[in-house]
Order: sequence, then structure tokens, then C-alpha cells
Amino acid sequence: MRCTARADDSKEDFMLNKTTNRRTMSTETMVLGAIMTAFVIILQLLGTYTAFFGPFSTAVGLIPIAIGAIMCGPGVGAWLGFVFGVVVLASGGAALFLAFDIPGTFVTVLAKGMLCGLAAGWVYKLLVKLNRWVAVVAAAITCPLVNTGVFLLGCAVFFLDDVEAIASAAGSPETGMAVFVGFAVANFLLELGTNAVMSPVVVRLLNIRKNKR
Repeated sequence: MRCTARADDSKEDFMLNKTTNRRTMSTETMVLGAIMTAFVIILQLLGTYTAFFGPFSTAVGLIPIAIGAIMCGPGVGAWLGFVFGVVVLASGGAALFLAFDIPGTFVTVLAKGMLCGLAAGWVYKLLVKLNRWVAVVAAAITCPLVNTGVFLLGCAVFFLDDVEAIASAAGSPETGMAVFVGFAVANFLLELGTNAVMSPVVVRLLNIRKNKR
């Protein structure tokens, strides 16, 4: 009877600890998600008003998107990407495109933000069992890669007929998809560099989080 009672107590303690850990993880996810949301807004506003390459805003908001996706999962990554898209639209970062196709601009901007966060989260989730460093770096690369890829896809679908007018408005001598590719690649390289630099920081944060548990 004593052995049975002890076994029951151990089982109850295990279930209680499991429930507590889930609640702790949920709280941590909410707090981290809120912090990363604030960083997305602040950094992307900064990127919108300090564009380095042409009229396209620099997507520095991808840094907290990648961090949030890695530390909190694909769902939070998609949410942060959505916030990123809303900030770009609200701050005038996509004003050049809004003048030509409002629905196309909304679809492109929101889709590229949400998909880059979602993809970064899933890449980390799939690779972390193999190696944490590899998973973090792959997710950090995936985020700007998907963001740029979806942007170019949206340009091809919604704005190719207006490319000459867009090139003129952007002050670019290039025509066709070249006007989009030129600015997009330049921004992509900057975004890739910043995300790669922050990778060791993310690994350190993950290690601290793991040790606390």
C-alpha cells in the first residue's frame, strides 16, 4: 500500500510540475512576444525613415522577428511579421507601391512579413534537434531570404505592368524586374548581415533560458 501511495504521489508531483512548466513557458512566450513586438515597431520605424537603398525601407525589423520566431516558435514569428507589415504600411514605407496598386501592396507587404517569420520559426524547429547553432543561423538566413523572395514575387504579380512608372518615381535607370531586384538585393545583403551578426546573441539567450529551467 505504501509503495502504491508513493507511486501515486510521484505521479501527481510529475503532472503538477509538468503543468507548472507549461504555464511558465506560456508566460515567457507572451512576455518575449510582447518585447519583440515593441522592438519590431521601433526598429522598423527607424528603418523606414533611414532608407539606405532607394525608396524602399530597410527591413531592420526582421531582427526581432527572427529572434522571436526562434525563441517563441513559428506562430509568434508570423505575428511579429504581421506587425512588421502593418508598420511598413502605416509609416509610408510602401508609399511608392500604394500609388499604383493598393490591394497588391497590402497583400505583398503583409504576406512577406508573416511568411518570413513563420518560415524562420519552422526552420529552427526542424533543425534544432540536429544542432542549435546550425538551426539559429539557418533561421536567421531564412528570414530575410523569404522576405525578399516574397517581395520579388509580389512585384512580378502586381507591379510588372507599372514598372516603368515605378522606375521613374524611384529615380532608377533600370527597367523591368531589374529595378526591383537591384534595390531588393542591396537591402537583402544588409538584412542578412545584421541577422547573421545577431545569431551568436540568440544562441547565448537560448542557453541562458535552458539553464534557468
